[in-house]
Amino acid sequence: MSWMIYGANGYTGELIAREAVRRGQRPILAGRRAEPVRALANELGCPWRVFDLARPELEGVRAVLHCAGPFSHTSAPMVRACLDARVHYLDITGEISVFEAVFRRDAEAQERGIVLLPGVGFDVVPTDCLAAALHAKLPDATELWLAFSSSGSVSRGTLKTMIEGAGLGSAIRKDGRITRVPQAWDAREIPFPSRPRFAMTIPWGDISTAYRTTGIPNIRVYSAASPKSVRNLRRVRPLLPALRLKPVQRLATAWANRRTGPSEEERMRARTELWGRVANARGEEVTMTNIVDEGYTFTVKSSIAAVERVLTSALRGALTPALAFGANFVDDIHLSS
Repeated sequence: MSWMIYGANGYTGELIAREAVRRGQRPILAGRRAEPVRALANELGCPWRVFDLARPELEGVRAVLHCAGPFSHTSAPMVRACLDARVHYLDITGEISVFEAVFRRDAEAQERGIVLLPGVGFDVVPTDCLAAALHAKLPDATELWLAFSSSGSVSRGTLKTMIEGAGLGSAIRKDGRITRVPQAWDAREIPFPSRPRFAMTIPWGDISTAYRTTGIPNIRVYSAASPKSVRNLRRVRPLLPALRLKPVQRLATAWANRRTGPSEEERMRARTELWGRVANARGEEVTMTNIVDEGYTFTVKSSIAAVERVLTSALRGALTPALAFGANFVDDIHLSS
């Protein structure tokens, strides 16, 4: 199985590379900077390549797992290169705009006989599978709420994406359309598996993916946050558009570059709790919960599982994880890892 991890020297890319090798695989490790890519490849005994996204080198590759964010900047050229080379494309994005852009290329992917499969990590496998399972229980649902509660720090790449998106506000799906709303637009108590927690709406990828998976026209995604955090975020909302200014972004990016992701101990200790609700026009509703690994640990397992399935299947087109592998994919990851 000749597959490539692009962005292998990043926090998540390196975790995936190490786990793939532990499982007996030897993916091609690639990125934009020669020194860290070469060092990691030599340590793990993997082949390696160095290229920027203006000239991707995909000869002999059957699938690319794209791990170099922010994906709003990096996804489009890699998707284009994969389409040209007839190479399967997977990534670990959580950005709504990236999902929407990839899904618009469904016909091209089908014509070229490849899969375009964004969001094969914590963004958005657990929530996408939960959405699919809920929809199966209430097929005429018109409203979907998803929520998660997780602990631990984030990587510098994730932080950069969060900074970039903060100035755009939040988002929901209303009557089938993606609708921009203020940050922390809605906040409420969510009955997570361990205990109820306060949570606020966030612009999670399911605003795009859950609609493609289920067709439910009204979707919100919540993330656990303390009431104090919600109040503080609402106070600074008028200032957040300044994060879109280049000088401010440069300062914020410099700060993010000094951060590191969670330690191995943090990843092993933490868990992510999920809750979902669907309701129909008659007022009937169904709720479900789940608990999965900490986000980065889950991403490592789910992304490798997704690559393996894509390389051994006849899937074609631009898909969500649940459309590609079914609502039980999230549970299969735990059984196989």
